[in-house]
Amino acid sequence: METRRNGLKRESYVLSVDVGTTSIRCHVYDKEAQIRGSCITKVNLLYPEPGLVELDPEELWRGFVKVVNGAVQDSGLQMCQMETLGISTQRGTFTTWDRKTGVPFHNFISWQDLRAVELVRSWNNSCTMKAIHGVMMVLHFLSKNKRFQAASLIVFSTQHVTFRLAWALQHWKQLGQAVAEGNCCFGTIDTWLLYKLTKGLVHATDYSNASATGMFDSYQLCWSEFLCCLVSLPLSILPKVLNTGHRFGLTDPSIFGVSIPIMSVMADQQAAMFGECCFDIGDVKITMGTGTFMNINTGSKPHTSVAGLYPVVGWKIGPEVVYLAEGNAADTGTAIKWAQELELFSDVRETDAMASSVANSDGVCFVPSFSGLQAPLNDPKACASFMGLKPSTTKSHLVRAILESVAFRNKQLYETMLRETHIPIRKIRADGGICTNDFVMQLTADLFGRKVARPIQHEMSCLGAAFVAGLGVGFWKSQEELKKLQRTDRVFLPRNLYRMGDGGTEGEYTPILQSWEQALKRSMNWYGNP
Repeated sequence: METRRNGLKRESYVLSVDVGTTSIRCHVYDKEAQIRGSCITKVNLLYPEPGLVELDPEELWRGFVKVVNGAVQDSGLQMCQMETLGISTQRGTFTTWDRKTGVPFHNFISWQDLRAVELVRSWNNSCTMKAIHGVMMVLHFLSKNKRFQAASLIVFSTQHVTFRLAWALQHWKQLGQAVAEGNCCFGTIDTWLLYKLTKGLVHATDYSNASATGMFDSYQLCWSEFLCCLVSLPLSILPKVLNTGHRFGLTDPSIFGVSIPIMSVMADQQAAMFGECCFDIGDVKITMGTGTFMNINTGSKPHTSVAGLYPVVGWKIGPEVVYLAEGNAADTGTAIKWAQELELFSDVRETDAMASSVANSDGVCFVPSFSGLQAPLNDPKACASFMGLKPSTTKSHLVRAILESVAFRNKQLYETMLRETHIPIRKIRADGGICTNDFVMQLTADLFGRKVARPIQHEMSCLGAAFVAGLGVGFWKSQEELKKLQRTDRVFLPRNLYRMGDGGTEGEYTPILQSWEQALKRSMNWYGNP
């Protein structure tokens, strides 16, 4: 595709930025979805108190601008050749700011933050929630309406925005005053970036980001008035919800020197799903990054779960809405980074060889729950732990136990997904930084009994946002064209002889899995009230 600026024809490209939990990266993509230029910068997480995780909004904004300029410079191209901009962001991390001045009232409160854990627990155990569950169960029995069934199964989590925002409104008087004066804007990272990129002209989000907040009704495709009323969240501060593929506005020319159309805003996991071309019902994507997120395409209807899977909007492009069911484990990459900081290894690339250098983990089990345990156990009070340590335990045993825990959590999520959705699996693709580890990938394929494909590009959120933005301006014409651009690095096949219980993975790992599940149980409710 070509653009014409000042009478000259120039090749055009797609610019895409992914704001993750630990980094901000920008890629410049050409027509073949090849990366022509890149730039990455670190996200500095702040830990003002134990359990509190924050980000500086202005520092994050400066990092965003830095990587865009850096990627275009790295490509050797000019900013005027950027046809469109796509944005992918971590979900559930939010701030609030002054509607008139644009100045934030506080730092971003991260999705990993636990300040609202007691508020969540008190609500989940409250008489109000029990009454709501009871009423909704009766309504579902009478009407068979799945919306009532979903409401009867609601369990609140700190990972959703709902109660972290409620906590902020309860504890910060300045915020409450701004709400009363109609001078408060709420936004997750995507909303904040849109606001900054357009110099305050746009206060919006998209369906994929909104559906991951916990405040959104995925059945009605709007903010949940019932839930917001229930926990006293003002609807007036919430952004407008727009299609994932939409002309959100133009970047102000003072920022990058030219105005670039912003044609996609996506939540990172949904963007990775789109980048993996998981467009069909039964397609599964596993992203192993800071956390593990497993998504299955459920088509045009949201899935109702009893075990903690969460129905989210994958994307809305034109009239088409695609839903996903999602399960997650919060501390995949966090655990590996922690192990590196303890000097169990110096380079993450060593872990594959270290794990394979020993026959087993010597009875050591690792529970990866720095932020509690998610589906299907759903215990925010669980602790991270090593169990089964012996004098014979070596660093290699510890590393193997950590990597095994990643695959074991994958197996838990996968089995929950199969049991809950009853949807035949079409394909499984894995991405994220941890997917580069062959040990984890092979063990995951063995435990699933299914082949698992790894793409050449491991960071798929950026590509997904680029694909949606590119479709919006005609850079790419269709999803079928995108599928043809998909490139696979390796397909991990399950070692079927190991599934026969003859000393291989199934037989070998049955007692190990049982020990690990026992370790999970012993780690649960560790931080509970005595």
